[in-house]
Amino acid sequence: MKALPIRLRLTLWYFAMFATAACLLSFANWWMLRRGVDATEYHDLQERAEDVQLLLMHEKPDVGIEELRQKFTEIYSIKDDGKWLQVMDEAGNWIYRSKRMVDEKVDLPRPQNLPGAGVISEFHQGTRYVRVLSYPIRVGEREYALQTGMARNKSMALLKTFRADLLLLTPGVILLAAFGGHWMSRKALQPVALLASEARRINDRSLDVRLPVPTARDEVRDLSETLNQMLARIDEAFASVRAFTGDASHELRTPIALLRTEIEVALIRERSGDEYRSTLAHLHEEAVQMTTLVENLLAIARSDAGAERLNMQPVDLADLFRRVDREWTDSMRLAGLNFRTEIKSADPTVLGDPSALSRLINILLENAQKFTPGNGSVALSATSERRTVRIEVRDTGMGIPEEDLSLIFNRFFRGVRAETNAADGSGLGLTVGKWIAEKHGTQLLVESVLGSGSCFYFALSHAARSFRKSPNNDDTVREEDRLRV
Repeated sequence: MKALPIRLRLTLWYFAMFATAACLLSFANWWMLRRGVDATEYHDLQERAEDVQLLLMHEKPDVGIEELRQKFTEIYSIKDDGKWLQVMDEAGNWIYRSKRMVDEKVDLPRPQNLPGAGVISEFHQGTRYVRVLSYPIRVGEREYALQTGMARNKSMALLKTFRADLLLLTPGVILLAAFGGHWMSRKALQPVALLASEARRINDRSLDVRLPVPTARDEVRDLSETLNQMLARIDEAFASVRAFTGDASHELRTPIALLRTEIEVALIRERSGDEYRSTLAHLHEEAVQMTTLVENLLAIARSDAGAERLNMQPVDLADLFRRVDREWTDSMRLAGLNFRTEIKSADPTVLGDPSALSRLINILLENAQKFTPGNGSVALSATSERRTVRIEVRDTGMGIPEEDLSLIFNRFFRGVRAETNAADGSGLGLTVGKWIAEKHGTQLLVESVLGSGSCFYFALSHAARSFRKSPNNDDTVREEDRLRV
């Protein structure tokens, strides 16, 4: 089922609320008026009963029945109050009965059978609707039962008129509630419509524009501030993408231009085999550097998109360090550097992604080799620290200026190479290395003293392997790889 628009839903909710309130208010007014009329009539009847009680109290205690009958006949036969009145003593003797009560044959219980507050009853006599109160009276040692009534035609006419007015007024109020609900829904959604209108004007060339923030502290203000924060993040992301695209294009343009120039020079005239081999060797070197640059760019792009996933598993640092030693020993020796690996841990197994860790260590070793002059040294070590293993690459190179320590992990930031005193590399290696460290739940940190070398390090959690026997007890299988806490 298709959802209704929010404006229509708000209108329906407002209409339902106001219509329900109007109906409840009408019913409550009707109920209160009727209750008020009933209470007024009851008090009027009770006052009449008390008048009769006062009359009886002024008579002598030993007055006879006949004398009382004569007294009541003299008083009430000519009064309107006597239209519906009858009085009985506790023995069941009638003291007074008006003609209308006799004609109607209204039954009057004995005084001992009546509650203290009396009993209300009604009957219909011709065109009159009569309400009567059967009420007990006690005068001295005697008890009497009194029944007095009053016509309800005026009260019923009042209630009827009021009910008719409510039946006419309530639909009008309900109709007004419909229009009021529509108007209120429009007013309530007007700030949201304004925000939507302003948001439609924002595109990729105007991301610096912000939505208006209302002065009232309400949900609309929260929405506006949230959208502005989102626009700020999108603006920052677009700026980062533009800068990354520009920097990547600049970095790729230089080696491509160099390759093109080398090839064009080689094709100008015939050359010897040695010259062609020298040109091809140089082109190969540039191609390797371009491959590294493209791989780093791809890794950064995939990390920004959240598409890069690591396969976390136990990694034996001893095996990893042996592979690194085989790959880097010759290269370090050709660069005139003393290279060594060292493990100072009883349990050199950590939790991580083998390929990513190998890449991170290679990035750090490449930087160490690049910025360490000849006759220097580079050391790769792993040391246990309570629940973690600290892996570090320490060199005796030129070090990092203090003002550059906060910049070296930025994209495309390049330091000055030791031999040439010029910027070298693509400036992406440490950025990729920092991302790999963060994906392993740690940080890539650096300590450096200008002229004395640098130390890059990060810490990884221990990984413990538990083993169990197979059902045949002839083989050992791994049950789980878990993080040691």
